[in-house]
Amino acid sequence: MTAPDSDRRAGTTDALDILQVNKLYYPEVGGIEHVVQVISEGLSDPYRARVLAARPRGIGRHEQHNGVDVTKVSSLGVAMSVPLAPTFPIRFRTVARDADIVHHHLPNPLSTVAQLTTGTDGAAVVATYHSDIVQQTGPLKFYKPLLHRFLDQVDRILVTSDRLLQHSDILQPYEDKCEVVPLSVDIGAIDAEEPPEPDVGTDGPVLLFVGRLNDYKGVEYLIDAMETIEATLLIAGDGERRTELEQRASDRGVADRVKFLGYVSDAELAGLYRSADVFVLPSVEPSEAFGIVQLEAMARRLPVVNTSLPSGVPWVSLDGETGLTVPPRDSAALADAITTLLEEEKRRERYGRQARERVERPFTRERMFERIEAVYESVATRS
Repeated sequence: MTAPDSDRRAGTTDALDILQVNKLYYPEVGGIEHVVQVISEGLSDPYRARVLAARPRGIGRHEQHNGVDVTKVSSLGVAMSVPLAPTFPIRFRTVARDADIVHHHLPNPLSTVAQLTTGTDGAAVVATYHSDIVQQTGPLKFYKPLLHRFLDQVDRILVTSDRLLQHSDILQPYEDKCEVVPLSVDIGAIDAEEPPEPDVGTDGPVLLFVGRLNDYKGVEYLIDAMETIEATLLIAGDGERRTELEQRASDRGVADRVKFLGYVSDAELAGLYRSADVFVLPSVEPSEAFGIVQLEAMARRLPVVNTSLPSGVPWVSLDGETGLTVPPRDSAALADAITTLLEEEKRRERYGRQARERVERPFTRERMFERIEAVYESVATRS
């Protein structure tokens, strides 16, 4: 993922204090963590950001990253994607005391409980609703009433796409205080990059997947599709399913054409995007609420094959305009779409150009900050 454009920040003695609250923060890797970092480092005057998060494990501490003060709460570990941080509400109360605006990033039971139990002494409260909770259905039964109480209290809810707002049962009662603020990429930084040429070990077509190897990414269906695709698949990212997926590639007889790269640096990733012919996001659950990696590919004129989830994924890259969209969990459909783009060069190039044009409209870093700061101005005035 591209680095935040931190040169937007400028100190000021009259800055409004914005407390960003999330489960984890840099150097922990994740889509929401990256968004929180971008916002925290990129706010312009009169806003100044601080961050409250938990450690994945260990004793709490104060840190500073790129000029942003970060408080990390002690944690016993992580269970069901949530840090076990019992003192989080206490630390939240202390850290939020001087905030003008508290900006929560959901899903995050830690911040939901902290807000409900300790409050914010009159600070305005904003929440970005990144995705529904999909997989933890058991705990959700107990958490949902708390989440509704929390959303009742917040001043504004930022949603990353129209489709998420339309398809989320949780958000429907709060539609009147929701505002769509899409995520973004830094086009200027992308255009200025000079990445190293990656050694992909093939002269043929190259497919690229980028992301954590977890349950909802659907990489197993992409591996199955490779049985009929004449190309090399590069998998950039790591996760708990890597060993299982490597074995699957071996079982399907495609291990020689599926390369697991593990974690790669931003510079290496930029090179991979530019060396690939097609980007594939085969996610199978609406936990994939946006797929910012699609924007990173599209900004580099790379067409996308994605899935028709009830989330922002097929809204970011549009079927028949910037790529092709197929049903989730359908390896044959994935193979057909990928093969179509590999065989039809003019179509592939047209989708790539249109992908870049789409990013330049609603998905620029400048546009995202305009919308976020307009919301901050609105809630700060009312507060």
